[in-house]
Amino acid sequence: MFDFNYQPKSYFNSESTSALLVRLHYPESTWGEQISIYVHLLEGKIQFEVIDFYGNEYLLYPSSTWDPLSFEDMIYLIEGMQVNQDTFEGNIELVLDGIPEAESEFYPQLASYFAEKRKSFGLD
Repeated sequence: MFDFNYQPKSYFNSESTSALLVRLHYPESTWGEQISIYVHLLEGKIQFEVIDFYGNEYLLYPSSTWDPLSFEDMIYLIEGMQVNQDTFEGNIELVLDGIPEAESEFYPQLASYFAEKRKSFGLD
């Protein structure tokens, strides 16, 4: 059973203001895309940033927060992630094809959550 209310105390330690939050892999994507979500502490607020190999721009909801997200909100952030329609070219929307495999040291249950979801859709 997943603890959807779980919330890390912080994403940062005393020496850093940036951290890799989640690494995603989309095996069904045309390109087998790997996407990383980073967090940055700017003026006391946590900002989310998505990085992929191609330099695409992504929209996240929320794009920032004052406190670390709950496990449930992190799932919504990942599942609601979209390629910015104003800047994409070609078939870049195929990057987010399928259900991702996920890993995160801040949300250890993400890997098993998405593994179960992939399995329920017959993807593994």
